[in-house]
Amino acid sequence: MAPVDAKVLPYSDSAIAEAARLIVDGQPVAVPTETVYGLAGDATNAEAVARIYQAKGRPSFNPLIVHVPSLAAAEHIGEFSAEAKELAHRHWPGPLTLVVPLRSDAGIPSIATAGLATIALRVPAHRAMQALLRASRKPLAAPSANASGSISPTRAEHVLKTLGRRIALIVDDGPTERGIESTIVAATGGPLRLLRPGPIAITAQTSAHARIEAPGQLASHYAPAKPLRLDAESAEADEYLIGFGNVAGDSNLSPNGNLIEAAANLFDLLHQADASPKLRIAVTPIPNGGLGAAINDRLRRAAV
Repeated sequence: MAPVDAKVLPYSDSAIAEAARLIVDGQPVAVPTETVYGLAGDATNAEAVARIYQAKGRPSFNPLIVHVPSLAAAEHIGEFSAEAKELAHRHWPGPLTLVVPLRSDAGIPSIATAGLATIALRVPAHRAMQALLRASRKPLAAPSANASGSISPTRAEHVLKTLGRRIALIVDDGPTERGIESTIVAATGGPLRLLRPGPIAITAQTSAHARIEAPGQLASHYAPAKPLRLDAESAEADEYLIGFGNVAGDSNLSPNGNLIEAAANLFDLLHQADASPKLRIAVTPIPNGGLGAAINDRLRRAAV
């Protein structure tokens, strides 16, 4: 039988109930978080996690973030230092992922952690993901709901574009609020280390580890199909220009130069540029301060 497009259901109690039924059955479903749409599966079921990797075409050495409803639930899976607990109390629920040592009795298969002795944990703030966590009663492994390496999805239609023939259900709750993936901080002993910049600014050392410890560390990631040129002051004839501030472009991340607005629009506009008739994409310079560092991180990886 030929694959069919995923069912897209608007957020509702019945949509969450259907999603939870699929989760318990070992199937992944797409659901929004406050950052991007995630492809969620039962983190305690190795076959369910394998289906996430299969649907995304994700390298098996790239670990997954496991989402839980609360810090108390997270402490059943990971070991939290005083510093890690302080960060969790300050920023959870929200777009912060903490990499902590994995408890020996966590019940998480090694496929979810890529065989590492640590685990990436997050308590999401979005109503849909929280509802699914409650309804399924499972910790949920949930990388971004897109084909591996491609532009992250901030709308249900983005998910449908790359995963529509690979999964059964997409819960649609409109565009995501933050628009870029969570900040990731390692609290595994010694000083805190920043593994991936994101919506939350954290004072931590930039990690110099060569090995992959968390999602989003691959050199090439979040990439459109077309070549991407950064720091463009103007577009060449065959380029779709994404502007910022006073540089209008074919589209604009934020005409007012607001980095929060720019982050929320980033992946959506990359999708638009990728679908345009132009052969290449150019992006005007983005200030590197604050949230701009996270935006530029995503753009650099998309341009590799």
